[in-house]
Amino acid sequence: MNDEDVRAGQAKPSIARTYSYLLGDHDYYAVDQEIGQYFMDALPGSVRIATSARRAVERAVREIARDGVRQIIDFGCGLPTVDNVHQIAQREDPESRVVYVDNDPIVVMHGQATLATDDRTVVIQADVREPESIYDNADAQGLLDFDRPVGLLFSAVLGFINDDEDPYGVMRFWVDRLAPGSRVYISHFRSGYNKETRATEQKLQGTWGRGRWRSDSEITKLFTGLELLAPGLVPCSQWRPESGGPREISSWEQLIVSGLAAKP
Repeated sequence: MNDEDVRAGQAKPSIARTYSYLLGDHDYYAVDQEIGQYFMDALPGSVRIATSARRAVERAVREIARDGVRQIIDFGCGLPTVDNVHQIAQREDPESRVVYVDNDPIVVMHGQATLATDDRTVVIQADVREPESIYDNADAQGLLDFDRPVGLLFSAVLGFINDDEDPYGVMRFWVDRLAPGSRVYISHFRSGYNKETRATEQKLQGTWGRGRWRSDSEITKLFTGLELLAPGLVPCSQWRPESGGPREISSWEQLIVSGLAAKP
């Protein structure tokens, strides 16, 4: 990446950097802070949504690793945070291997500097909408063995793929290539659930100019060819909580759901 690319990236808001701001991390620019603060003011549940989504994917990584899967691809990985996917997986097994994928060159630059610190972790620049480019990537092929189970993480990323970009085709590509025993985790904004849904969806789409929220049935369809594991598709805050029983969650937390599935 040259200086011109960096300046261009700093001049417009980034989904990943805005998410970093909402999580309370530090890798963002003024333009991202402005958008993040706008969300916090206009959508008071923004921080709760971002936090619940992040905590759920952390739990999913632990579950995937405890199920014996030692290879993970994190699509739309975003910026490094306090506890990253490879760190969580490698606490379960130090030999766990992780491929981080993002299409934002600044995110990739940060990731290559701070995440790819051993020979079991790589960060590649690619677009989730182009699965062939990820599957065929030399670094990914060199690190992963697709004849063995792989865990795929699609944390709040498929909702940024428009219908005409065929998110279901993206999922079919990967499901067809996964070995039995593989795991797929998806979190996704849901449409039509409560009164906050439409206003929030419009603000997010108006900001980023793309994406679509989907109904629970449409999200479940993304798991076609897989076995959806308990507790099924539920709000991120209620997906396998670490302690205690079910708790009442806010209307904002109802807006993003998640599920983990296995390849038979």
